[in-house]
Amino acid sequence: MILGHLFGLYTHPKQEWRAIDKEHEGVQSSLSHILLIALLPPIFAFISSVFIGWRIGVGEPIFLTQSSALGMCIAMYIALVAGVFALAYLTYWMSHTFGSTPTYTQALELAAYTATPLFMISIAAIYPQVWFLMIAGLIGIAYSVYLLYTGVPILMHIPEERGFIYASSIVTCGLVLLVSIIAGSVILWNMGLGPQFSH
Repeated sequence: MILGHLFGLYTHPKQEWRAIDKEHEGVQSSLSHILLIALLPPIFAFISSVFIGWRIGVGEPIFLTQSSALGMCIAMYIALVAGVFALAYLTYWMSHTFGSTPTYTQALELAAYTATPLFMISIAAIYPQVWFLMIAGLIGIAYSVYLLYTGVPILMHIPEERGFIYASSIVTCGLVLLVSIIAGSVILWNMGLGPQFSH
């Protein structure tokens, strides 16, 4: 099933969510999907920061050393995978409040497939201009949120009206997780684990 539902989520998301809901192929399939798709942001971040260079304004491109970029990309990968699992747990934890009784596998499937567009848009890092990446990031976030709002009623087996509030709560939790990851990064940078630039 690895990446098996990917095309359908972009072309006919509601039908694809129903197919995912019928199959429920287990934690192992969701884990394989997460571990594979979460590789994209670190890989493209490494390529752009070491070989292409980031342009901020009109100055010369900024490059990172390979060892610094590799360390940051490994940390990014771990944070992304952990973030998906944390979001799945929060989705599962909140479910009873909204009258849903999903398994953790269902919550993990929802988190994994919802995060996919956000991870895939990292391909845009091949053109590391801040304005371009912001636009691409907004598109990825928008489609991930859309997938969440369409997927919650189907996977959680609740009415759409209740699903809207449930999905909104998940988005809020996702934003809290994102802020936590950013705060953790700042703390690590202040401890001397920040980027090292090549000259």
